[in-house]
Formats: sequence, C-alpha cells, structure tokens
Amino acid sequence: MCVGNSAMAEAPGDPKAVKSTDGKYFDAKGDPTFNVGPDGKVDWYTFSGYRRYHAECHVCHGPNGGGSTYAPALKDSVKRFDYAEFAGIVIGGRQNGNSVMPAFADNKNASCYIDDLYVYLRALSTGAIEPGRPGKKEDRPEAFAKAETECMNQK
Repeated sequence: MCVGNSAMAEAPGDPKAVKSTDGKYFDAKGDPTFNVGPDGKVDWYTFSGYRRYHAECHVCHGPNGGGSTYAPALKDSVKRFDYAEFAGIVIGGRQNGNSVMPAFADNKNASCYIDDLYVYLRALSTGAIEPGRPGKKEDRPEAFAKAETECMNQK
C-alpha cells in the first residue's frame, strides 16, 4: 500500500476496540479507534478529535464531516481509507482533479493529533457518536498530556 497520493486505499478494518493502552483504544489491525460507553461517554481521544476537527477541518469539510462543494465528506473517506492512508493525506496533502487538500505536516494543531482526528471521524462515520460535542468524556490520560507536550515542543 502506498501512503499519501495513492489511487488504491486499503479499507479500514472493523472499528471495534480490542485493546487499550494508556486510555487509547486500538482495533484488531492496531489502528487507533474509538470507545463509546453504554452511557455515551467517549474516550479522551475521540473528544480531542472533535475539538481538533472543529479547530482545523470543519471550515472545508463541514461541521459534521459531511463535506462541502470543494472538500470531500471525511466521515465517508474514513470508511475507505485505513489509518495510514488518512494520516498520509493529512500530513502530505493530496490533489484529486481540481480539488486540493493542503499538507498539514507543519500545522501542529493537526499533525500532533492525527490519531485523534481519525478516531473522531471513525466514530462519526459509524454512527457510534452523534454529530456535535460529545456530552461525556473519559479523563485525559497522562500519556496523552506527555505526547502532546513533546509534539508541540518539537522544532
């Protein structure tokens, strides 16, 4: 599989969480995924993805990932792209006909939160969460805070 501008994307696997490490959930392929409790409480990474999506992505891709006249519906894209393909496009950008997705490698508000963005869009795309701000969330894991500080302070 090629990452970035490939014509063929590997479809993501079942989004069901089978493993959790330091508050982060993973599917059977090892890709980051969401966890939503019976009471609707989301994992921290899904909540963080919601925040980052609405800080960086919604202007072009719509408030609920539904797309616009010039940008695709990301909630549909994550049904076709696995995590590696998604990350490659966000970091490296992509041209598809007349549409251009700019590279966000230098935008730490996106690049430091690739996992979170993917997890949020995955949850939205499967109907595991409703559009809008999640009402309940797990506490922020220490591992998240450490990784965030390290990424934001990289030069």
